[in-house]
Order: sequence, then C-alpha cells, then structure tokens
Amino acid sequence: MAALAGSIARRYAKAIFAIGMENGLFELIGRQLGELADLWEESPELRQTLENPVFKLAQKRAVLQSLLPRIAPARSVQSLALLLLERGRAALLPAIARAYQEMSDAKLERVRARVRSAHPLDIASETAIRKAIERWTGKKVVMTTQVDPSLIGGVVAEVAGTVFDGSVVARLDAMRNRLLN
Repeated sequence: MAALAGSIARRYAKAIFAIGMENGLFELIGRQLGELADLWEESPELRQTLENPVFKLAQKRAVLQSLLPRIAPARSVQSLALLLLERGRAALLPAIARAYQEMSDAKLERVRARVRSAHPLDIASETAIRKAIERWTGKKVVMTTQVDPSLIGGVVAEVAGTVFDGSVVARLDAMRNRLLN
C-alpha cells in the first residue's frame, strides 16, 4: 500500500513540477508545497479536520481555502491542495512535497545532506564538510546540521542514502570488534 501511495504522490509531484517548469516558478512552488506539507505534519488539528468524515466536503474546503492564501499563494499549489482534498488524498501532501523536492534538486543539480555532530559545528568545519560532500557528489550541497551528544565526538553525514560515520562511537565500536575477533 505504501508503494502505491508513493507512486501516486510522484505522479502528482511530476504534474505540478511540469506546471512550475512551464511557468518558470518551480522553485517558488516547491517552497510553498513544502510549507503546506510542514503545516500538514505539524498540525494534528488540521489533519483531523480534513480527514474527518463527520465534516462535509464543503466545510473542509472552506477551512483549506481560508488557510491557503497565507501559506501557499501560488494558484497551482492551491489547486493541487483542493484537488487532493476532493479526492480524499490530502494525506499525500508530505510525500508529494518530498517527491517534488527530489525533482527540483535533480533539476538544480544539488544534493541534500544531514550532518550530525556531538557539538555545534563552527563555520570553518561546516564549510569543510560541505566542500568535501560537493567534491564527492559533484553537486551543490544543501546541508542541515544537528547536534547529537550521543556521538561523543566527530560527525555523521547522511548524503543521498549513504551514511559516512566519523563519530567517536563508531570508532570505539570498530576497535571493540577488532579486539574481540
């Protein structure tokens, strides 16, 4: 079922991406779609209202139409959100936004990286990590950082499904395995 939902989400994302490319607004549409998906994920009240069968479609539509101009002023994003609501597929918004982001990243030749470190990274370290990832991928890097004290030291970078674990915890585990074997 999840694979089917992913396939459906990619089709919606592909369609709205084509509209964005045609209008030269694909980055703007991507941002607004992402903000709408974030709202969906962060607001249980919104999800419950739009998915609750007790409320009529007209009531759900009124709620969504009152929110859309503030979150997603682009007409194509509003149309997509309303279409998803009418077809009972509003829950696909986050998956559509992720698929759209992947298409946008491919178009702009960029890759996303999530870097976790035991302590906050200084600007020089962040720049060095970004440049290393850019050399490895050959693409521009959009990097997010996160502090994870459980790493003890070092960094863990997740890039395009690959994990580079340079943490002290990983080194200690490797040392323990070598000693035990």
